[in-house]
Amino acid sequence: NQQMNSEKSTAQKQTLNENLARLNSPDACATCPAHNAGNLLKLGVDMADWDYVIALAGNPNTGKSTVFNSLTGLRQHTGNWPGKTVTRAEGGYSYKGDRYKIVDLPGTYSLLSTSLDEEVARDFILFGQPDVTVIVVDATRLERNLNLALQVLEITDRAVICLNLMDEARRHKISVDGRRLSRDLGVPVVPCTARTGEGLEDLLEAIHDVVTGKTVCQPYRLKNESPAIRRALEKLVPKIKAAYPDLPNARWVALRLLHGDERLIEAVRSGELGDLNFLAPLEPERTSAIRLQVCS
Repeated sequence: NQQMNSEKSTAQKQTLNENLARLNSPDACATCPAHNAGNLLKLGVDMADWDYVIALAGNPNTGKSTVFNSLTGLRQHTGNWPGKTVTRAEGGYSYKGDRYKIVDLPGTYSLLSTSLDEEVARDFILFGQPDVTVIVVDATRLERNLNLALQVLEITDRAVICLNLMDEARRHKISVDGRRLSRDLGVPVVPCTARTGEGLEDLLEAIHDVVTGKTVCQPYRLKNESPAIRRALEKLVPKIKAAYPDLPNARWVALRLLHGDERLIEAVRSGELGDLNFLAPLEPERTSAIRLQVCS
């Protein structure tokens, strides 16, 4: 019995060492999931049986639901976001041996949190940190749709643009240069017609390339702030990073605070921003420091 226990202990140690070696290998970070499993669970998304999570974002009437249905088939279910009346749809698929969960975010025109739908979508991308956010845009209405796309790219650097409704664009004699758009936005752009299946295989490949690190996104971000805003950011961003070290995009949060985003200001005051990020609420004096900086 002692010999058997010794052999079992040795085998367990060997397995542990092998797992640690894989985690510390140069290729480990390239394929490790980027999502925050703890925050996702708090947001109502259980990743126990999945490798990666994909957020599906887009304006209403861009064919986002058709993309979702085409990728997931019958493997989907609906419910509400925790504590919200907003409906959440989840589904999944397998691709090249990996299991992907897709969360269909509410259709919104922005992430400025002026509505409950926008708040849900923003919080999921900001705090859930999905492995990829697929932004569905209407190829016939790019100017309108890119507003949301640019806002998403301010929050995450792991995104794919699904240029949907290409059949409608062709019917209206609209030509879209997907490669030029990809170069300008710094993320993959995949032309699709979800209702016919056109481009969906390319979309799956693009998602896979981003989550595995084969494609490294360098999203375009607007930097047209006034000198006064830049000076304020230089002071405010370090305070936010000190208060919330694990916050994925302190600069974006700082910009929203400076723009008077009541939802985020209240989240800082109440400590909810820390709760969402699984950190302790701010000490009163640190909250005041951030609030005074915003007001100034």
